[in-house]
Parts: sequence; structure tokens; C-alpha cells
Amino acid sequence: MNHKVAVITGSGRKRVGNAIARALALEGYYVAIHYHRSQSDAMQTVAELKSAGVAAAAFAGNLAQEDDVERIFAEIIEQFGRIDVLVNAASIWRKIPLETVTAADIQENFGVDTLGTFLCSRRAGLVMADQQTGGAIITIGDWAIERPNVDHAAYFIAKGSIPTLTRMLAVELARRNPLVRVNCISPGSVLFPPNTSPEEEQKLIESTLVRSGNCPEAIVQAVLFLIENKFVTGVCLPVDGGRSIFTSEQFSERGV
Repeated sequence: MNHKVAVITGSGRKRVGNAIARALALEGYYVAIHYHRSQSDAMQTVAELKSAGVAAAAFAGNLAQEDDVERIFAEIIEQFGRIDVLVNAASIWRKIPLETVTAADIQENFGVDTLGTFLCSRRAGLVMADQQTGGAIITIGDWAIERPNVDHAAYFIAKGSIPTLTRMLAVELARRNPLVRVNCISPGSVLFPPNTSPEEEQKLIESTLVRSGNCPEAIVQAVLFLIENKFVTGVCLPVDGGRSIFTSEQFSERGV
């Protein structure tokens, strides 16, 4: 009960959530790794953290199912006794042309990206509200909801709800305990998809003002900031290298 506990959804796979979990372990947190299908990766992460002296455990479940969410958090509380940080990193990213998007596709994306984020945040938030020290919840949006990519309608419909969900939870939970804060990170190309070609990687890099990318540590730094800064809540922080405001004309006008 004297150790802080961090829950990171979707952290089984070796993606951004996994990097966040490892970083919080280095900060001294007990770590709850959530996974749905990536059992092998999740167990490997837990084993590595334990070998480094970190208290860690893996919890499986489908975040689109309310019963699964309730069970997962009951197991986390039973094992660790408290929740100080929740990072909602679970997500679906799948290319589907508009002509072939089905209701099931939209429901699947909404179930994980939006409903799952809400169910986990509500459950963890109410636990935090009963704690004298409160807690910090971080949702993950996407800068590109302002300029959506083609062939990802189901994804953007779901992710577009995250800023409103974040602000609503910030208000609701602060009313119950002002030490509970909820913030959102809107990433850019912080981790290139598997099998990205060198040409595609270069194009992603050139789409930013800082001429960089593939930097999950940028999200880790943002997570740590939002956990530590007690005067920030209800905000959406772009971590996109300036991509949300960048146009090629801005560089050509400067002669770059």
C-alpha cells in the first residue's frame, strides 16, 4: 500500500504502451500490464520487470466488455491494493477503405478506443477518488482527428470522442476528489508501424516541423509530465513534432 501503482492498458505488445510501462517501472511504480491477445509479449515483459526487482503482473481481458473491465480492476486492486496512475494505451489501427467499412468495424474500434477508455477510466477514477492522494488518468487521442487520414474512418470516429471524454471525466472525478486529474496525449508518428519502408519513414519524418519521428520516449516524457504536474487537468497535449500545424508551404516560404 506504500508503493504507487500504475495500470497501462494495451501494454502487452511491444508498442508505446509497453514503453510507458517500462518507464514507470523505472520510476518506482508497481506495474499492471494489460493485454488482450498478446499474452506471450505481456508475460515476457512481466518476467523482465520482475528480474529487475519490479513488482509487476499481467491482466488479460477485452476492454470492450464491461464484465472484463470490472474483473481486471478487481484483480488489480486485490493484488496491489490501490491505483495511482492509469494510462489508456489500448487501441486499434486498421486500414479499411470507406466503401468497405461496416457497422461491425465501427463498433469494434469504438469498443476498444472509446468505450474501453471510458470503462477503464471510470473504474480507476472511482478508486482514485476514494484515495486520499487521488491519482492521474491519461487517455490517448490522435492529433490527426483534426486532419484525418483516408481509409481509417472507423478509427477516427472512435478517436474523435477522446478529447470530450477526457474533459468530461476531469470534471466528474474532480467533483469527487480534486486530486484526481484526467488528461489526454495526442501523438503523432512516435512509433512507426511494423514493416514501414524506408521511403515511408522518411515521408513521416518530413511531415513534422522538427524533422523527427519514431520516438516513443516523447510519449513517455509527456506521461511523466502529466503525472507530476498537479495543476494540469482536462487538457489535450499534442506530441506530434508540430505535425498538426505543419504545411510544406511554411518551409518553402522560409527557404528551407
